[in-house]
Amino acid sequence: MARPIVIVTGANGSVKRAEAARSKLLGLLDSYINQLQKKPGYDGYAHSFRKNLIVDIVSIDLAMISTVFKFADEVTSKYPYVSHLIMNAGVASFDKIDWIGAIKQILAEPVNGVTAPKYYHQHSGEISIDGLGWVWQCNLFSHYVLYRSIQHLLLASPPCLGSRVVWSSSIEASPDFFDPEDWQNKKSEHSYENTKYQIDLISTRLDQLALQRPASRRTRHFVTHPGVCSTNVADALIGPVLNFCKVLVFYLVRFLGSPNHTIDPFKAAIAAVHISLAPLAFVTLFDRKDGTTPRPAKFGAETNRWGHERVGVMDVKNWAETQAESDVLLNKLDTLYRSLRDSEQAEEVTLKIETASERM
Repeated sequence: MARPIVIVTGANGSVKRAEAARSKLLGLLDSYINQLQKKPGYDGYAHSFRKNLIVDIVSIDLAMISTVFKFADEVTSKYPYVSHLIMNAGVASFDKIDWIGAIKQILAEPVNGVTAPKYYHQHSGEISIDGLGWVWQCNLFSHYVLYRSIQHLLLASPPCLGSRVVWSSSIEASPDFFDPEDWQNKKSEHSYENTKYQIDLISTRLDQLALQRPASRRTRHFVTHPGVCSTNVADALIGPVLNFCKVLVFYLVRFLGSPNHTIDPFKAAIAAVHISLAPLAFVTLFDRKDGTTPRPAKFGAETNRWGHERVGVMDVKNWAETQAESDVLLNKLDTLYRSLRDSEQAEEVTLKIETASERM
């Protein structure tokens, strides 16, 4: 039986954080297996799964393209194929909170004010070491480079596993600030919402293109979002007291009927997990009108008022108006990817020649 080989980007910060996340994950799994073992009729499958599970850690810095190529080379040397690529890592570059704007939005639209806030000010003009928009590179482009660099491994995956790429977007992804001219979001004051919307566009278009290919040469693409999850992204802006108040407000609006406030990161992962595990035939959505055109949809994590998680579906905003831009953006991404790949290969050749000369 073919075994899934899954890459998940995340654990921003350091290898130690990745190791801590691995320990926590395995601890949760072991605890769950122990609970299963106590139930009547337990068949031992979970123990067999745990015995064969390997969680490996490979370093990558999405803010530095050279490490993405290095990561792809390392993965290629270690694994014969990759069945799932889950693009989970990301950044936001918050500067400050417009408190007057926050009060106005929360009073005017209380639920939306804590779902898609407009009062977070973000840094603009931040450039990566590669000369690209920093937020854009970390959230979108480095993930695209990773996908293209291991595309051969995804295509080599056994058909029974359903090769797929899961892109992490956001409920805040918005076309309102989308500027095709500033496609790297170097000037944007809403780089987070912009890059997440660009993810919606390219993942949707990549999947449409994939469905035009033979099944044996196809890697599917899906876009998910975690809902509104309580993380430490904005801790530097609000501090522990206000963060505690924020979480209380999240619980309140969820109890009042908001399906988008998952709050707990474990619950927020349900959409990505569902898309990763479900057979492809059950997660391919088609347009309601003709039943044959792929629907431009994104899968989101939701809960009911009591916190029971579920998977929801929403349409990519303004797809009809921006579909043409998705092709333009993909062409720009691929052109830039090829240029950087060629430069990286040229540097490797130069380094090998210099090393060989030193040994002569």
